[in-house]
Amino acid sequence: MQELAIEVAGRSYPILIGDKLLDDAAVLERCVAARDVLVVTDETVAPLYLERVLRGLAGRRTASIALPAGEQHKTLAGVAPVFDALVAARLNRDACIVALGGGVVGDMAGFAAACYQRGIDCVQVPTTLLAQVDSSVGGKTGVNHPGGKNLIGAFHQPRAVIADTATLQTLPARELRAGLAEVIKYGLLGDLGFLVWIEQNLDSLLALDSRALAAAIRRSCAAKARIVVADERELGQRALLNLGHTFAHAIETATGYDTWLHGEAVGVGMLVAADMSARVGWLARPDVQRVRTLLARSGLPVEAPKIGADRARKLIGIDKKVRDGRLRLVLLRNLGDALVTDDYPADALNATLSAHFDGAGT
Repeated sequence: MQELAIEVAGRSYPILIGDKLLDDAAVLERCVAARDVLVVTDETVAPLYLERVLRGLAGRRTASIALPAGEQHKTLAGVAPVFDALVAARLNRDACIVALGGGVVGDMAGFAAACYQRGIDCVQVPTTLLAQVDSSVGGKTGVNHPGGKNLIGAFHQPRAVIADTATLQTLPARELRAGLAEVIKYGLLGDLGFLVWIEQNLDSLLALDSRALAAAIRRSCAAKARIVVADERELGQRALLNLGHTFAHAIETATGYDTWLHGEAVGVGMLVAADMSARVGWLARPDVQRVRTLLARSGLPVEAPKIGADRARKLIGIDKKVRDGRLRLVLLRNLGDALVTDDYPADALNATLSAHFDGAGT
């Protein structure tokens, strides 16, 4: 087992990474301090891992709820049953939610933990690659609104994160590829050496090699931890973690959250950001092609849905990175060197949106 620590809000919490951690009762014993626990999972993950987790929590007072699976259920109405389950189990402020599942479950369970009785413990047990390298770490929680993704939420750091790489063996291939988009993101935004490592080890990652996966998860989490520690509430450099996400959220919102997986949209969003970075004169065109090639090798889409540039513009206009009416974007000065900026020519953004969302060509 490998371990990282995140130091935020005057306390530290561990990220544990390893194979078959859910079979080790000592791991859950260490991470879950509460006597009363609600395990929140979904209908896909529950048959695979719920009983295993409940066995690891033996001796405590436990309840569980399995939510419908899918991003389209990540709404205020969708999270309401979690609050109902907490009340029905008569759980108090010393209780803990264990979030067992992918990013949707983690976001919803974390949001419920942030809100219930003004905040209870949450332990994240991510079962997808995307959640293990990104959404389970850093304390961002929330649900979607018809007007945009993750518009309703709270910062609520987990008590611990348990990333069991064995759970990736049951992950559908499409979900694994979607998770790789977030791994690639860390190389693009701040670690060219990691990007090269991904290019060299991509076949092993796609083949679910446990050592390669653990290395990718650890390096991704370490990169995110460095940024989160410096800017827990996204007042500055933490926005770098949203490379590709502004365009991705527009794709997800426009397509109703049921066509594109989050990682797929992020992959295309990063390519759009790379293209715009070239249009403003920073990134070299061969580097844009290098991004496209790596995404394609990973089995990810490299063409945006034709939702229309005008609609894309409206959707990115309510992005959480808008400040004083100016949309801040995460762009690339070079591969491995990202920045958050609102200093770009409007015609570069317009041309980029037209090229990708109207289909005018890049």
